[in-house]
Amino acid sequence: MLNPYSSSLTDKEWEIIEPLLPKKKQTRPPTWTKRQILDGILYQLKNGCNWRDMPRDLPPFSTVYRYYKEWKDTGTFTAIMEALHATAREQSKKIKMDNFNHH
Repeated sequence: MLNPYSSSLTDKEWEIIEPLLPKKKQTRPPTWTKRQILDGILYQLKNGCNWRDMPRDLPPFSTVYRYYKEWKDTGTFTAIMEALHATAREQSKKIKMDNFNHH
């Protein structure tokens, strides 16, 4: 886990989401990974803070907001949220079945 926030992605969630993100040609290594940027977006959305008030251990708000806007405008963010929702639904079904089987 990269960040100690409840909004941070798990490794399993990241495995599902990473293929949904657009690939860009890199001319130099990025300062922040896409996972760190997405963790920043999820932190802001969960906590409702101003973009400028994000914790300092996350990428800069300008970077996080730029990716959020780009991914929102291209439909990438919708795909990410749908994938996270589907994952949460599956986990919920498993928990219900486990509880049912133990009674």
